[in-house]
Amino acid sequence: MPARQIPRDLHEDAREVARRKMTTKAFLKSRDERKRVEMRFAHLKTHHGFERLRLRGLSGARDEFHLAAIVQNLKTMALKLLKPPEPARV
Repeated sequence: MPARQIPRDLHEDAREVARRKMTTKAFLKSRDERKRVEMRFAHLKTHHGFERLRLRGLSGARDEFHLAAIVQNLKTMALKLLKPPEPARV
């Protein structure tokens, strides 16, 4: 009677390496930084209608993306500058 086998995926070794790296401090820091950037893109898509590019060609796409990035940076700067001061602790 032949023995039963559980097939192992060809890329399982790479997955194991990735799983080991997921427990490091460097990975956690990188994940937090990626999340911060991804949230910016999500905000552009949901609140500013940036689902698709409206200008044609690579230069049009680059220009449109730069304008969207400028809007995000100005918004962040305004929020930091106009934030009400924190109350003094007594």
